[in-house]
Amino acid sequence: MFRNLINNAIKHHHKPEGVISINCQLLNNQYEFTVQDDGPGIAPEHQQRVFEMFQTLKPRDEVEGSGIGLAIVKKSVTNLGGTITLESDGCHGCTFRFTWPSNFTQQELLNVY
Repeated sequence: MFRNLINNAIKHHHKPEGVISINCQLLNNQYEFTVQDDGPGIAPEHQQRVFEMFQTLKPRDEVEGSGIGLAIVKKSVTNLGGTITLESDGCHGCTFRFTWPSNFTQQELLNVY
């Protein structure tokens, strides 16, 4: 999850330097993780599309990518009973927020994948 979200924040940033923040809190027997960046953001009309398989917002000759990363993140999170959301005004960064059950054993997690 984190590798994909962090790589996307770096790959799609519009400046040579940026900030990525990662936070976690325990809420009702689940962890809520937040991955936030200060990049260009994603316009509201494209926010659900980024979670679909093979969807990219820029042509592949501009930015390298298959368009499957966020789809895999969403599928992995929802398979565990969690949720993922994207918050962005389309101009000032993105915040990806996902929940992850706190009561899984290591074997249960291995069975999900």
